[in-house]
Amino acid sequence: MISVAEALSFVIAGVKPVTVEQVSLPDSLGRVLAEDVASRLTLPPADVSAMDGYAVRAADVAEVPVVLKRIGESSAGSGFSGTVGAGETARIFTGAPLPPGADAIVIQENTEVDGLSINIGESVSVGHFVRPAGMDFKEGEILLRAPKVLTARDIGLAASMNVPWLKVRRRPRIAILATGNELVMPGEAPAADQIVNSNGIALAAYVKALGGDPVDLGIAEDDEDSLVRMLAGARGCDLLVTIGGASVGDYDLVNKVLGDEGMELNFYKVASRPGKPLIFGRLGDTPVLGMPGNPVSVGVAAVIYLRPAMQVMAGLDPQREPTESALLGHDLEANGQRQEYMRATLTRNADGNLVAIPNAAQDSALMAQFAAADCLVVRPPEAPAAAAGERVAIIPLRLGTISL
Repeated sequence: MISVAEALSFVIAGVKPVTVEQVSLPDSLGRVLAEDVASRLTLPPADVSAMDGYAVRAADVAEVPVVLKRIGESSAGSGFSGTVGAGETARIFTGAPLPPGADAIVIQENTEVDGLSINIGESVSVGHFVRPAGMDFKEGEILLRAPKVLTARDIGLAASMNVPWLKVRRRPRIAILATGNELVMPGEAPAADQIVNSNGIALAAYVKALGGDPVDLGIAEDDEDSLVRMLAGARGCDLLVTIGGASVGDYDLVNKVLGDEGMELNFYKVASRPGKPLIFGRLGDTPVLGMPGNPVSVGVAAVIYLRPAMQVMAGLDPQREPTESALLGHDLEANGQRQEYMRATLTRNADGNLVAIPNAAQDSALMAQFAAADCLVVRPPEAPAAAAGERVAIIPLRLGTISL
């Protein structure tokens, strides 16, 4: 039996980044950028107005009030081609190019109009309310750097850069094979000795949340021939994840069948609660992650092992350790030899500090409690008893990485 850290190192080393593909901007949300992106233009392309008002020469409005002659108009998409000379001005609107000769903007609230005579009541300096060319960015400037998960803001920026396509990592294809004679699909009426295959459905959702494409291989029966036939469907996938059959019971055949098929086994037991019966190895060119059958174990394994594995596939740095913490909501007894991931809810105390309250029951079959949990409280092996108010490491239960 190996430690969680050792197991995670095997998993991270056992997968590799997937290939790159080109996608259109509308299809790039949540994808991982694989190539730096440089702007194809300068923005703004010329000096433009930041306000509605009048384009003036700052020297002409050094002393106010003063009357200037309106000689034209500049609007977005229709600039004024003339030149603003001494004693002259041009009507201008937000985003419109600054006419030649003008060097400042007087907002319309500080003017009075009398036909073509514009009474200026504000003195402004050079550059007032002018957005200079290249104020945002310049042609050739690298503004999006790989690798990164693309957000809506990134896509808007790429569009502003006049970039219609992006190079991204393709979505990892994750084959999912559930095992067990007792499993039926949601919607079917299970017999007294059967249960619904919630794990396969949940794991496919985890894969999607992590930016991958799940490939459902179905449910294998608890016999070797069925497992061998269905394992063939994983060819060409980037990772095979099996559910159930990873322990040592008479019907836990996954480890044996994978071994008979030539899998190079890295480990099959981890000092973890939940998730002790965990398998990782390689079957031909396909990495294999064998998860336990309990639903909470599958969810925790998705957070601890599947997420960093898929981060590597996407070209990202894998998350190895918890990066957040909270105050403990109630006392805990000393931990045993296995690293424990306790399901917990989060709240805030009167001081605004985050507080994690572990569930009273931590059985790995309690899916309703797992679905309601906000985080996992991480307790290292042999951790001493902890009192309420002590700071503990937590892993928030948010798999997806897309943000605004």
